[in-house]
Amino acid sequence: MNQAKCLLSIAFFGAIGGCLRYFIGIAFPFMGTIVVNLLGCFLLGFLTFLWLNFHTVASWLSLGLGTGFVGSFTTFSGFCLDNVKLLLAHQMFTAAGYICLSVVGGWLAAKLGMTVGIYVGQRLQLGKDR
Repeated sequence: MNQAKCLLSIAFFGAIGGCLRYFIGIAFPFMGTIVVNLLGCFLLGFLTFLWLNFHTVASWLSLGLGTGFVGSFTTFSGFCLDNVKLLLAHQMFTAAGYICLSVVGGWLAAKLGMTVGIYVGQRLQLGKDR
C-alpha cells in the first residue's frame, strides 16, 4: 500500500468532511453536532458493511472515506462541549436527552447503515449474477 496515496486520500476527504461539518453547523446551529454524528454513524456502518461483505475497495479509498471524510465530519469533542455548555446552563434534562439521543441514536444509525449496506450489496451482487 502506497503511504503517500493513503495520506493524500485522507487529507482530501478529510477537508471535504470538515467543510461539510462546518456548513451543517451553520444550517443547524445547535443540532449540527447531533446531525453530523448520526449521519457519520450511518455512513460508517453503511460503507463498512457494504465493502466488507460485497466489494473489494482500494485501501486508499477506504482510508480516505472512513478516516478522512467520516473522521473529520463527525465530532466527539463537539458532542462533549455541547454537553458541558448545557450542564453549565443548568439544563440537566436537555443534557440528558442530548446524551441519550446521541448515543442511542448513533447506535441505531450505525445499525441502520449496516443493514442498508448489506441490502445494497446484496442487490448489487444479484445484478452481477444475472
